[in-house]
Amino acid sequence: MESLVIASNFVSSADLVLYEGDCLDLLSQIPDKFVKLVVTSPPYNLGKSYENRLHLDKYLAQQRQVIKECARVLDDKGSICWQVGNYVNNGEIVPLDIVIYPIFFDLGFKLRNRIVWQFGHGLHASKRFSGRYEVVIWFTKSNDYTFNLDAIRIPQKYPNKKYFKGPKKGQLSGNPLGKNPGDIWEIPNVKANHVEKTIHPCQFPVELIERLILSMTDEKDWVLDPFMGVGTTAIASLMHNRRAIGAELLPEYVQVAKDRIALAEKGDLRIRPKERPVYDPDSPNNIPPQYVKLNRGLAQQPALLEKKAAYKTKKKETK
Repeated sequence: MESLVIASNFVSSADLVLYEGDCLDLLSQIPDKFVKLVVTSPPYNLGKSYENRLHLDKYLAQQRQVIKECARVLDDKGSICWQVGNYVNNGEIVPLDIVIYPIFFDLGFKLRNRIVWQFGHGLHASKRFSGRYEVVIWFTKSNDYTFNLDAIRIPQKYPNKKYFKGPKKGQLSGNPLGKNPGDIWEIPNVKANHVEKTIHPCQFPVELIERLILSMTDEKDWVLDPFMGVGTTAIASLMHNRRAIGAELLPEYVQVAKDRIALAEKGDLRIRPKERPVYDPDSPNNIPPQYVKLNRGLAQQPALLEKKAAYKTKKKETK
């Protein structure tokens, strides 16, 4: 079995470019119109361990510089997904998607969706409602863009519902492949005992990135994450036979990303199964974790919930 080709600087023949350093230095190495999808969660300017808190104007100027370079390297049929939360200053919140939107607008991007990512866990507020969602703003570079809806359809609420009158009487009223997942996604965030938890405090769940990669790219396409963190974008890309490029400043996060990919190559990386429902204390029998096995040039599965080339679960796994 052929091993993945992992490079520390941009090389077009690699399966994964994992760059330790400033994303602008990496972006300068990438040719124009090279990647099909940019997906990332930039620092929120909250003063966490991996960022320096800036005045909001300086933060937005920094974001503008990165976004402009991402626009340069993006294919004309490509998409950018910028996942953000709120900037909080002395108890007052500023929704980052609202203040970042003009940067994309000025660059000629077209907003396709404002996806609300809803989750159940987070900080408990005492003087306002606790925040339980963040936003993915999805932009395209043109009106001719890649979007594979069938790859991310979810089960119909009433799968056997049929038309009861008219020319289609007796036929299924919904798409037999499933329904459009809509723009509100309930996916547990990676906290506490989540099976994917690492040392990163604000880690992507794999499923969130899978939906974006499967719908907005085709096999062999390149996916860029300028703020790679612990490598979730890379893992989701490689699982579905895409290639990935990412930058990360902190050496400890780069090492975690490398370790996770090594585990996935051996078939030992655990992720939360997409079929597992959000936890219900009245029905605690959960589906066990799934094990990722990366094979160079082979997609783990071509659609989000398809069983072809299925994930495996190890015996006696209960958590």
